[in-house]
Amino acid sequence: MIVCALLLSYVLGSIPTGLWLGLTFRRIDVREHGSKNIGATNTLRVLGKKWGALALAGDILKGAIPVLVFARIGTWDYLPLACGVVAILGHTFSIFLRLRGGKGVATGTGVFLALCPIPTLIAAVVFASVFAMTRMVSAGSMTAALALAAATWLYEPSIAVRVIASLIAVLIVWKHRSNVQRIIEGTESRI
Repeated sequence: MIVCALLLSYVLGSIPTGLWLGLTFRRIDVREHGSKNIGATNTLRVLGKKWGALALAGDILKGAIPVLVFARIGTWDYLPLACGVVAILGHTFSIFLRLRGGKGVATGTGVFLALCPIPTLIAAVVFASVFAMTRMVSAGSMTAALALAAATWLYEPSIAVRVIASLIAVLIVWKHRSNVQRIIEGTESRI
């Protein structure tokens, strides 16, 4: 049952929400426009606010559902955390996109909102503050991921969640390495 829960989590996490929304309803491949990313931010830029919001909601749900639903299939204490990690990995290394994908921010938000809401809400405040100052989703996303990791060390009793949050933060920053380069060069897109 554990393997089944993990497989379901990976497949759900792998669904490229923004890409499929664009192809299904607008016949637009978001990978051919804007930043060429499948995530909610590029979906917003390419398809508009409504589709961007739907992509964001879908990506968040891809993280929350494995933790809250699929993890109930088994009895292993760490199954909710494992399902969440696998969903994030599915989003960033999608089976539907030849192991390519998004940056894991929205899906990670869903995972950690389900696992540890207080650190996630702290991270959301950090995201909103940095975004308000810079108008850069990438800067907000990276600082929020790092803030989430730090907040878990203050507010989350589970060592496993703390360690995984820290590793996911590193993954998110690594996935944003091209954004970091553009921030340094002063060419990063703003909203």
